[in-house]
Amino acid sequence: MATRSRPNILLLFTDQQRGDTIHALGNPVIRTPALDRLCRSGVAFTNAFSPSPVCVSARCSLIHGQYPLHTGCYENTVMPTDGRQTFMAALTAAGYRTHGIGKCHFTPDLYALRGFESRETQEELIGNPERDDYLKFLHAHGFRHVCDPHGIRGEMYYIPQPSQYPAHLHPTQWTGDRAIAYIREQADPGRPWFLTSSFIHPHPPFAPPNPWHKLYRGPLMPLPNVPADYAALHTFVNRFQNRYKYRDQGIDQNLLRCMKAYYYACISFIDFQVGRILEVLSETGQLENTLILFTADHGEHLGDYHCFGKRSMHDSCARIPLLASLPGRFRAGQVCDQPASLVDIATTVCAAAGVEVTSHALDGVDLADLANGTTTREMVFAQHAFVPFIPQGAALHQQPESRAALSTYMGVSRRWKYVYSAPDHREFLFDRVTDPLETRNRAGLPLCRPALNSMRTALVEHLRAGGETGGLDSAGQWREFPRLTIPEDPDALLLIQDHPWPDTHIPGYSEP
Repeated sequence: MATRSRPNILLLFTDQQRGDTIHALGNPVIRTPALDRLCRSGVAFTNAFSPSPVCVSARCSLIHGQYPLHTGCYENTVMPTDGRQTFMAALTAAGYRTHGIGKCHFTPDLYALRGFESRETQEELIGNPERDDYLKFLHAHGFRHVCDPHGIRGEMYYIPQPSQYPAHLHPTQWTGDRAIAYIREQADPGRPWFLTSSFIHPHPPFAPPNPWHKLYRGPLMPLPNVPADYAALHTFVNRFQNRYKYRDQGIDQNLLRCMKAYYYACISFIDFQVGRILEVLSETGQLENTLILFTADHGEHLGDYHCFGKRSMHDSCARIPLLASLPGRFRAGQVCDQPASLVDIATTVCAAAGVEVTSHALDGVDLADLANGTTTREMVFAQHAFVPFIPQGAALHQQPESRAALSTYMGVSRRWKYVYSAPDHREFLFDRVTDPLETRNRAGLPLCRPALNSMRTALVEHLRAGGETGGLDSAGQWREFPRLTIPEDPDALLLIQDHPWPDTHIPGYSEP
């Protein structure tokens, strides 16, 4: 195949994958030969973070190359509808053939293109089964009876479970298959392509197919990271998530180990697809001229601190995998520990393709410059504003002070992580060198006061520069809002997320 002057670009994207789940980067348990191969061929960014550790706001920051204080999306709420460009739109305008496969989680329209020329859809929660390409595929193969195409949610959201499909029909395999088909079709040497291949796993429910669910065995899995004073590290959003995810009524260590086994199996099955994709790139002569980026929207507590879910600024939720490979642009086998962010993806893609987003300034840096040491940036930032399950929840995000009262903020350097939780009116400071598992909060330690003040100042300056000042007083200090609590009733707030389309009525039994 003829060499193109501009590289192809492949973005491999996962949902809820922790940053510590790659074998080559220090996890001795998980098996990720394909991701290990990417580590050898390119750069691994080991201090990469989500700009907002929840699905929609993280993806919004990804496609627009902006922090939440510029996108206006801080949770699973509406992405900008003001016409601002995505980096995919910039690529399309510059002549790239752009395509998206799998979960995009675009809002308010799940099936919008948002700059892609075309999409093949596989979304997590489906309102209309006729608009979801993966669900139509399943129904055509005789699985119309399945109510939960990505694993049983609701009460079983965090119960490990084998998939209801064989491996060749599994959502992860479908995404891999469609990516391979797309890459094989791209034979025009005059037109480069961009592909997002986005996997729903390892997002819960953790439902790998047979026999992948037996790849790891629960009794052999390490227990979660639970420091001696773990409760002192909780924030309001931790307590709220533990409740509505059915995980605040006691700890079962055997269940937690099984949960990790199935979570790792989901990642290894994704890794298997990545390996297949790399092979077809090699077979078609495109591997050496394709920028490959692998990353995720956010992580997962997985029992760390006796917590579950995302939305937290602990590394288990906020730190993500980030790999970049392109011969001549990223040095093979390099490990870069400079702070990186999802907002860097848009800048990196545009720089490699020689295109520009014209509607707004990008907040990120080119990851090639970060790896080469030619950028002066020392910190990355994050903000998440929780939407409680009340009718006016999403509307609160439109009011700066109400949004601030629900926000958790973060600033990260190579040495320190500073977190402020407005619902708790509490600061956290973690020494990322001497305490990489974040077991002790140093914010109240006089010895660390200079670092605390420096990190707080940097975060406040970031917020002020972006106009996100609803949580600050006139002196630039944190405003104090009413403390938020969850109901004492252990059944209050338990969440059910059922698809609206399946017929679950059982005659003679469903009637009251």
